[in-house]
Amino acid sequence: MPTKTLDESARRFEELLGPGSVITDPVRLRTYECDGLTHHRATPGVVVLPESAEQIAAVVRICNEHGLPFVARGAGTGLSGGALPRSDGVLVVTSKMRRILSVDVPNRRATVEPGVTNLAITEAVRDLGYYYAPDPSSQQVCTIGGNVAENSGGAHCLKYGFTVNHVVGLEIVTPDGDIVELTDVDSGYDLLGAFVGSEGTLGIATKVVVRLSRLPEAVTTLLAAFEDIERGGRVVSAIIGGGIVPAAIEMMDALAVEAAEAAVACAYPEGAGAVLIVELDGPAEEVAHQFGEVTRICRENGAFEIRVADDPVERAAIWRGRKSAFAAVGRISPAYIVQDGVVPRTALPEVLARIDGLSREYGIRVANVFHAGDGNLHPLVLFDDAEPGAGERAEIVSGRILDLCIEHGGSITGEHGVGVDKSRYMPKMFSDNDLNTMQLVRCAFDPRGLSNPGKIFPTPRLCGEVPGVRKGVHPLVASGQAEHF
Repeated sequence: MPTKTLDESARRFEELLGPGSVITDPVRLRTYECDGLTHHRATPGVVVLPESAEQIAAVVRICNEHGLPFVARGAGTGLSGGALPRSDGVLVVTSKMRRILSVDVPNRRATVEPGVTNLAITEAVRDLGYYYAPDPSSQQVCTIGGNVAENSGGAHCLKYGFTVNHVVGLEIVTPDGDIVELTDVDSGYDLLGAFVGSEGTLGIATKVVVRLSRLPEAVTTLLAAFEDIERGGRVVSAIIGGGIVPAAIEMMDALAVEAAEAAVACAYPEGAGAVLIVELDGPAEEVAHQFGEVTRICRENGAFEIRVADDPVERAAIWRGRKSAFAAVGRISPAYIVQDGVVPRTALPEVLARIDGLSREYGIRVANVFHAGDGNLHPLVLFDDAEPGAGERAEIVSGRILDLCIEHGGSITGEHGVGVDKSRYMPKMFSDNDLNTMQLVRCAFDPRGLSNPGKIFPTPRLCGEVPGVRKGVHPLVASGQAEHF
């Protein structure tokens, strides 16, 4: 995109939003060059910080007028490069839109702007006896708009479901600059479900109506320590197989525990090859019964220490190490890759053994942290970026872990999204017909391909094309703007 076009658009943005809400200074622009996955970086052409849906719509219409690509960004905590900006485009940052607009207790709903943090919703309604169930580990800082874009999960999604299960309405700005509402009506196409998890490729959320959940009568959290991760994996299968669905089942291996100890001194049991965190909630009698069963299963499968927490302070102490796991590995490794894949629960022991084999084969350490209850792996691939070739080996290990997930009938992502990081793996999971169908959905929303381009799909497709195998050279390939794989 010619610099002149960006400069002209920036001037119009300043007229619209005010000079304090438009960033063009090269140094300040670098603040926004990546999300939480720092391996992918690009300096945005222009950054705008709107304060309303009307302002976002006006920005998008200007982008359409000049053919400028635009990308929405919340808190930038994503881990797939989903908010990676375009150097030839506009980054729309929603951090100023952080009002809780209404709380409707009788209907168990709250309406919030996209810049509201995940945890702030719970804090606003806790005294009323409610909370917002999806809880990413970054919930203190991640925002609801980004949660909607990525269909974010969290530890308690085993029992309560992901973001899509708790969003009952949206106001969005479409890729052509219209403001429309999407609701959870039973008739017609589920456009709300299509939008949640679309990673900004179908538009920008400007208001979110979320479902509130009642605070449970009782909550009990236990931590069980095992000599190795295989024993912990057997416990997970035994708990679910016994008909118990805890609010959360989380596991960390010895390397992840080492990192957590270095970062937050969580004081987990010494000598543990794996720790398992199980949280039970619901009616008091049900929780008491389930606690007895879970404790028995842990002991029968070799737990050498079990700790129990019944009050919020004790529970927070148990969760401290797990919640800090991603950032904590920075204490034991100069660099790391956070991966996100899913396997069937029953495949956990075999997949973890294969990951250990990859670690030894390539000389790359892997710390395993995962939502064990639903098989959502978060292997942390550790390497020294000052060591020649270490980064390349880490990338290979990271990619082969995703191959393992696909091989065992799983998925390349459980909650972090595809973004730019995993798009090349999409053809390994989906057929050409599947990908063509997804592209047609996107084209129905965004025929010009301006809304967060380059994400999810491995290669660009013009919306005017007929899906199928192309004969001859694609115009974008011929012009050098795209590659054909």
